[in-house]
Amino acid sequence: MLTQREKAERFKALHEREGAFVIPNPWDVGSARLLAGLGFEALATTSAGFANSLGRLDGQMTRDEVLEHCRSLSAATELPVSADLENCFADDPAEVGETILLGARAGLVGGSIEDYSGNASNHIYDFSLAVERVHAAAEAARSLDFPFTLTARAENLIRGKNDLDDTIRRLQAFEAAGAGVLYAPGLSTLDEVRTVAGALTKPLNVLAPLLKGVTVAQLADAGARRLSLGGALARAAVTALLRACAEMQEAGGFAWTSDLASSADVKKLLSV
Repeated sequence: MLTQREKAERFKALHEREGAFVIPNPWDVGSARLLAGLGFEALATTSAGFANSLGRLDGQMTRDEVLEHCRSLSAATELPVSADLENCFADDPAEVGETILLGARAGLVGGSIEDYSGNASNHIYDFSLAVERVHAAAEAARSLDFPFTLTARAENLIRGKNDLDDTIRRLQAFEAAGAGVLYAPGLSTLDEVRTVAGALTKPLNVLAPLLKGVTVAQLADAGARRLSLGGALARAAVTALLRACAEMQEAGGFAWTSDLASSADVKKLLSV
C-alpha cells in the first residue's frame, strides 16, 4: 500500500513530465474505483458532482462533508487524489490554511483554492485578498512533510467577468504567492490556452470539456499540462439516466439496455 508521501510524489511527477495528463473527476467511491480500474493515474474530486450525488447543488456542501468525502475517495484506491476545495470554505486567509491542513489529514495530496467568494454582491475576491489567501494556502502546504500540490484558480471566466488580462494577472500573482499549478476554468480556445500558458512558468490545468472538439495532444501542444473534466463525467451519468427514463416514459421502451456495460466488466474494474 502506498504511503501518502509516495502518492504525493507520484502526483507531483505527473506535472513534471512531458505532455499533458487527464485527471478525471469521480463523484463517489464507486466511480473512483472504476476510474482507477480503467488505468487513470490520478483523481480529482468534483464539487458539483459530489453535491448532486447527495441531491444538492454545487456550493451547498459544508467543509466537514467535503473533507469526509475526500477521506473516502483517498482511501478507495492507490491513486493520488486532489480535491476541489472551492474557496477553502473561508474568506479569512488563516482559515484557508486550516482547510488545506485538514485536507492533507484526510488523505489528499493536492487541492485547489479559488478566488470566487460565493458572495452575490462581491463574488470575486479583491485582488490583494485573493493573493493573500493563496499565499496562506501555500504556506500551509509547505508546512506538510510531503509535497502537497496546491492549485490556484482564477474564476473570472466562469463567473461572468470575461477579462482574460485580469485572469492572467491573477494567475501570475498566485504563482508568485506559491501555487504549484494554475487554473482558469473557462478557457474556450486553444489560442486562449496558449496565451495563458505562455504567461506562466508553473503547470496550467485546463477544463477540457469547454474546448469542444480538441484532443489531449492539441491541448498539450498549446501548453496545458493537466486536463480536468469538472462535473462532466457526473453529468454524463445523469444524462444517461435521463435518456433512459425519457424512453420508458415517452415511448414505453427499453432499448437503452442494449449497450449496457456488463456486470462482469464492472466487477473486473472494481476488483483492480
